[in-house]
Order: sequence, then C-alpha cells, then structure tokens
Amino acid sequence: QGPKIEEFENNIAKYCGVKYAVAFNSGTSALHGAYFALGIGKGDEVITSPNTFVATSNAALYLGANVNFGDVEIETGNLDVSKIEISNKTKLISPVHYSGQPVDLKEFSEIAEENDIKLFEDGAHALGATYDNKKIGSLKYSEMAMFSFHPVKHITTGEGGIIVTNDEEYYEKLQLFRSHGITKNMLVNESHGDWYYEMQELGFNYRITDIQCALGISQLKKLDSFVKSRRQIAKTYDNLFSENSYFDVTIEKENRESAYHLYPILLKDKYANHKKEIFSRLRQEGLGVQVHYIPVYKQPYYQSLGFNDSLCPVCEEFYKRELSIPMYPTLSDEDVGFVKETLFKVISEFD
Repeated sequence: QGPKIEEFENNIAKYCGVKYAVAFNSGTSALHGAYFALGIGKGDEVITSPNTFVATSNAALYLGANVNFGDVEIETGNLDVSKIEISNKTKLISPVHYSGQPVDLKEFSEIAEENDIKLFEDGAHALGATYDNKKIGSLKYSEMAMFSFHPVKHITTGEGGIIVTNDEEYYEKLQLFRSHGITKNMLVNESHGDWYYEMQELGFNYRITDIQCALGISQLKKLDSFVKSRRQIAKTYDNLFSENSYFDVTIEKENRESAYHLYPILLKDKYANHKKEIFSRLRQEGLGVQVHYIPVYKQPYYQSLGFNDSLCPVCEEFYKRELSIPMYPTLSDEDVGFVKETLFKVISEFD
C-alpha cells in the first residue's frame, strides 16, 4: 500500500469534486465495501436493476441481504424509477448507469428521501458522464458512487474499482473493509509501539497495488479525451443509423451526457427472433458484438433463490433485442463504416 494509491484516490476525488475516494482491487470488491459501509446486512433489501453484471446484486447477497429487481426503461436500459417497489425492509436503492448514461438521479433521490433509505450509484460504466451538468460521482443526490477500472472500462488499472464519498464515517469503514478490518489508528487500545495495529472489523484483502494506481494516475489524465472520442463516435453511429429498418438505438435523455461505455442497439422484432444466428454471423464477419446483459434473475443461482424467470417484462424485451456494437476511443471512420456495412449486410439476410 504505497504512496501512489493515495495519490490516485485523491486525483479521482478531485475529478469528481468530492472529499474522499477509496480504491479497491476490483469493482466487485468496491461494491461489497460500499454496501458494508452503508450498513447493509441480513434481512435488509437492496433494490437494483436486473440489466447489469451480477456483481451489483451479488454484493448485497454477500452481506446476507435480499435483492429486489425493478424493471428497466426500454429506451435506455436503465432502472425505471416508476417500476421499483419499496418495502419496509428496503434499505438501499442501487441503480446502474447502464452503458454510461445516467439514471434519473433526482427522481431516485426523492424516493429515497421520502422513504428514509440510502441511494448508491453503480457507475461502473459512467466515469466521465454528467447529469444536470455535474459529473457522475459528484454525489449531489447519493451517498456514494462506484467506478470500475476493469480493462474494458474508460480507464484501467489492469483491474480495480473505487468508491467516492463525502462522508468521513463511510470513508473510514471503506478503508477498514478493504484491508482485513485493520487500522493503525487506535480506537480501542493504547499502542504498544510503532508496529501495533488493531483489527476492528471482519474485513477482506481487497487492496489494490501501488503499481496499478500508478497506471491509473496516467490513465486519468486521458479520461476526458477518451470520453470525448466515445461521444463523437456515438454521434456518428446515431447519424448513420437514423431511420434504418433493422434496429433502434438507445436514446440520450435530456440533461444527461453519456460516457458511452457501450453502444447498444435493439433489433426490430422480426430480427430479434433470429438474434442467436445474427450474433454468430456478425462474429463470423469479424464484427466483435456482445450482449449486455442476461437479466441477473435468469442466472441459475438466482433461480435457486426463487426468482421468477420472466420477472421484469421490459428487461426481457431489452435482452431479447439488445446487441452491443464496437465502442472504444480509437475506432476510426473506416472502422465505423465497417460496423454499419456489416450490420446491415448480416441482418438483411434474415428479411
């Protein structure tokens, strides 16, 4: 745990305009730490989106909490604020800024305040995005936010994640949790000497390395240019795909700027019925498509917990139709042209 870790944390905090940041060895461990710091425990309920990687909800299960999935918006893939159901056990709402587009933080915040529950942001896709002209992570509406530094994210530390917060108590709990619950700041006993430390919580070895954070410091300097390039590529895609007969694209809502971690397309119904074949053909033609995501409640483990296989109808439709096409800062105009030509060629085979 060398000096570059603290330097990287300080740089991220400054970028977001908040007081504190705590870096972890993955986005998943950062989520685990955040839910712990927020006091999530056995019998509590965490509301989140099923249109995400499993880590968002798994972090609640790690702590003995229950997951309540809300349905999503078809036009964005984001958690639909009108589809969540608060119970007397709900302790946290954890929406995901899917693909890099912010959720409606103001509306989620109002619901959280009305029900005396916490709001957390899974910003794994959204470093560099804005909501009402403020960066995701500025925490105007939420307690904390998480960003991921997995190799395919906007910036990388090889693997890693970070939590940002303005709350000193959360900050201290996060630091304890990532390092076995150990601190050298004595709270219980007097120090026996400079070697002495206390284990105050049952924590984990979720520490990131100095080498990784040195990379993160370098990467962060390029973040704004990376996001600018992604947004320019998305605009080109939008123009190329306007009024095509094969698929729809997700929309960027008012007062929000997506960081475009992903560029999802939604196949029209007649083509969505052939998604498996279209996916394979696109790969055969050299187009690196992917699907984001299989609804979490469909996973065998979640099925074993009793989740309905078709729990969220809109998420079901989104999953049936969605393909993610190439999106990264160095995509050239030639690359983008290849994406369009290959998509139209392959999908038209299924007319």
